[in-house]
Amino acid sequence: MSDRLSVLKTYKLYVGGKFPRSESGRVYEVTDSKGNWLANAPLASRKDARDAVVAARKAFGGWSGATAYNRGQVLYRIAEMLEGRRDQFVAEVADAEGLSKAKAAAQVDAAIDRWVWYAGWSDKIAQIAGGANPVAGPYFNLSSPEPTGVVAVLAPQESSFLGLVSVIAPVIVCGSTVVVVASQNAPLPALSLAEVLATSDLPGGVVNLLSGRTAEIAAPLAAHQDVNALDLAGADAGLAKELETAAADNLKRVVRPGAADWSADPGTERLLAFLETKTVWHPMGV
Repeated sequence: MSDRLSVLKTYKLYVGGKFPRSESGRVYEVTDSKGNWLANAPLASRKDARDAVVAARKAFGGWSGATAYNRGQVLYRIAEMLEGRRDQFVAEVADAEGLSKAKAAAQVDAAIDRWVWYAGWSDKIAQIAGGANPVAGPYFNLSSPEPTGVVAVLAPQESSFLGLVSVIAPVIVCGSTVVVVASQNAPLPALSLAEVLATSDLPGGVVNLLSGRTAEIAAPLAAHQDVNALDLAGADAGLAKELETAAADNLKRVVRPGAADWSADPGTERLLAFLETKTVWHPMGV
């Protein structure tokens, strides 16, 4: 009996809760750390980037209007779904980053735990980012955090899964929506994560995942007038400078790239980076 032929996989983008092909029809080969073919990934175009922004903006109202407790429940559900597909992600991370199975498993476990960690912050971040302000006068002065809107994120290039989760989770748990550009050379864990997100309770459009050439996709996102903020975790110094210049046109918030230990305690830096502060004055009753 002849050996069975394997089913070759061509991934798709994840935009607006659906899985479209790139409008360009382009794909590129993804290989493991030894150069062995793994799958074909979509080569997203500028049009795909613009479509993803439209989807993220459409989803923003409902997601930002959900209760913090509900957003935390959704993030926890994502962790549950990932736990059930743990072996798949261990294999994909091992191939993508050239890690042993044990080291890849540690990365995946840390990524699952990170969803749970950020889920716990959903209804607590307002306690450290807002509060009552002392004023000289008969007024209450209260500040509260609000999501900034649509955030474009360049995922870390080297940490294909743990780093990816570490830049997505803090953005969406606070109510913003996101367009993510996956690691250029190791996009498969990100594209598989899209399949998990689609079968969790996350509304379509809250997370939109694109793969392809980072610089090609990032340029229209940085210049887009309906993108409110940029996380440049996956950009090199030259690209980051170009994107910051483009982002200045509509005063986007920008988190610059830097050395990061994605396995370390993430703290609250990225939670606070994409929050606006609303302050309300109210006269005291007599």
